[in-house]
Amino acid sequence: MAQATPQNNIFAVIDLGSNSFHMLIAKYIAGGVHTIGRVKRKVRLAAGLDEHNVLSVEAMERGWECLALFAERLQDIPKQNIHIVATATMRLAKNADVFKVKAEQILDHKINVISGEEEACTIYKGVAHTSACRGKQLVIDIGGASTEVVIGQGFNALLYKSLNMGCVTYLERYFKDGKLNQQNFDTAIAKAKQVVAPICAEYIKMGWELAIGASGTVQAIQEIQAAQGQSETLDLNTLNAIKAAACQFDTISALDLPGLSEERRLVFVSGLAILIALFESLQIQNMGLAGGALREGVLYSMIPDLHSADIRKRTLDGLMERYHVDKQQAERVAEVSISLAEQVSETWQLDMEQIKPLLQAVACLHEIGLIIDYKLYHKHSAYILTHSAMPGFSRAEKQLIVAITAGHRADLRVTQFDKLSCNALLGERLTRLVRLAVVLSMRRQNDVLPELRLASSENDTLELSFDNDWLSIHPLMQSELVQEGLYQQKLKRVFSVS
Repeated sequence: MAQATPQNNIFAVIDLGSNSFHMLIAKYIAGGVHTIGRVKRKVRLAAGLDEHNVLSVEAMERGWECLALFAERLQDIPKQNIHIVATATMRLAKNADVFKVKAEQILDHKINVISGEEEACTIYKGVAHTSACRGKQLVIDIGGASTEVVIGQGFNALLYKSLNMGCVTYLERYFKDGKLNQQNFDTAIAKAKQVVAPICAEYIKMGWELAIGASGTVQAIQEIQAAQGQSETLDLNTLNAIKAAACQFDTISALDLPGLSEERRLVFVSGLAILIALFESLQIQNMGLAGGALREGVLYSMIPDLHSADIRKRTLDGLMERYHVDKQQAERVAEVSISLAEQVSETWQLDMEQIKPLLQAVACLHEIGLIIDYKLYHKHSAYILTHSAMPGFSRAEKQLIVAITAGHRADLRVTQFDKLSCNALLGERLTRLVRLAVVLSMRRQNDVLPELRLASSENDTLELSFDNDWLSIHPLMQSELVQEGLYQQKLKRVFSVS
């Protein structure tokens, strides 16, 4: 049925990039942003720039054709909820106004050509709103015609530059013949280093704690690593190994690396060359992937309610509201699990500053699967979390939260934490604590528990003790804790009650 009025909680962001045009459609609901549509088209606008920075008619026509598709979707969205930005190619092109005038007619909306500095700050904002935002962060976004390099903390960009190099322009300059060889790579890397050189000293002096990539190049490398069963964290050795593997192919058209998508193949090698130059010049040790960038930065700026500094709380509150979680029960489980963790923190060498947010998140989210069915609700909860965005939590933190949620009740397997890699032991330990907290909170009432003492000894043995003779007058609780001891035996761990 036709809708009489547009929905005021629907927002659209269009990013006229140098490589691709993107349209993001999102709905603001339950205190959070939920993507309800994405459209992406490879336009390669930057490939239409000649040596005098004049944009070809062919490139402009590719862009106009794409925007005609976008326009169909925009007609249902309130004009005040639409924001359209154009980046490097539109900044560079001497005849950008020719493209812009017709594009605005097609879209029936103004296009904002943003400066390189504004682009860098907006990219950082998108990363800060969608990633684990702690300490100083180095954010790098390799676009089609420019590369943004930002150091920020919290929601504030502290140092930001937009560099005149991108995966499309470098493809045209240094891989124009379509050939893959060491010489082409080395030339592209050397030229990129020259572009980066003026900013190196200032960035290295300021320093950072975490490096994050917000571009398709970083995502493509992660997908290649995942296809080979390797870690998702990027380092220089990984980049050079992928470069060597790429050089085994004579041409870009023949490039066929496991995990590399056809969509990304054409501009992959030029993006890789720029990334290697950045790693070497800025002395980057390792890098992860951001959850968002320019489009998300624009989107979050449009919704005042999302300017809250506590991203994690916003994420948890949104999920709890959406899945009708019992908030009081979540608070009980959080309080008990954190109390138990503090009692064994010295023996288990737990960093409580790191552990508390994880236990809090699991307590808030472990029952979201109840909305589907009780019997396997822990599995439903884990499935929902696996396929939900969790801004404010890193990929590793989300994996821990999902694993603990999946294992917080019922049967256990000795292999179920293997996928957590270096966090396997931590995941197992926190799961054991949360399981106890869930059992101890089974009455779903406050002030029903006596003083509890949890001790850990060799081989991760746990012993839970109660004041006085409390357990003997609560036989159901005693029975559940005895059963929990049997479950934990399957992990080859001992849990006992006294």
